[in-house]
Amino acid sequence: MSARPNPDLHRILPDRPSERGSKIPPFGGRRHGAVPERRTDRCIIDLLRSALAVFLWIAALFPWGSSSMAFTLISPAFSAGDEIPVRYTCEGEDISPPLVWSDPPPGTRSFVLVVDDPDAPDPKAPRLVWVHWVVYDIPAEVRSLPEGASRRAMPEAAREGLNDWKKAGYGGPCPPIGRHRYFHKLYALDTVLPNLGAVTKDRLLQAIEGHVLARADLVGTYKKGKR
Repeated sequence: MSARPNPDLHRILPDRPSERGSKIPPFGGRRHGAVPERRTDRCIIDLLRSALAVFLWIAALFPWGSSSMAFTLISPAFSAGDEIPVRYTCEGEDISPPLVWSDPPPGTRSFVLVVDDPDAPDPKAPRLVWVHWVVYDIPAEVRSLPEGASRRAMPEAAREGLNDWKKAGYGGPCPPIGRHRYFHKLYALDTVLPNLGAVTKDRLLQAIEGHVLARADLVGTYKKGKR
């Protein structure tokens, strides 16, 4: 004789064995505290993108394999691109401006400074580059030239070459026509040059070929008639 099924069992046991002991999850069918897989994946992707953006930003500020700071030349007397004060020109005291530099590359053994004007004689029709100052063998530990250094305060061991007035030392801006640009170019060398005497700019640039580690520039302008 076979046993008859008891209809009351359906009130006690679930229809499928897999549902035994389960509870109805709250919050619309999800268990409390559970995070959908798609939402979790999106969060991870967003975090990775944010981390990559931060990494690229840091890498741009501090490039690997190079100095964290650039070799820089400035003057306390004027900002880059601004007018050079009359004091440092032929209409003033005609003394050399103060210059300051920082972060030369590793291995620097000396510096060379060249100041010239590529707009001579007329910025609208330039025909030549006029040289105002040439200095070489500036010691590697030096980081500045004070105001008037050309006349009275050159670093020990530094030597001055010839400008285009055929004089050793500094000659200030004295443009005959219009506003000219004056490039102050500081070269970091991996060597100390021999005594070249009152060398010209062209001969000096030939002597430093193959020895330049880096160059820093500062440009000022001037137009006569400021008195």
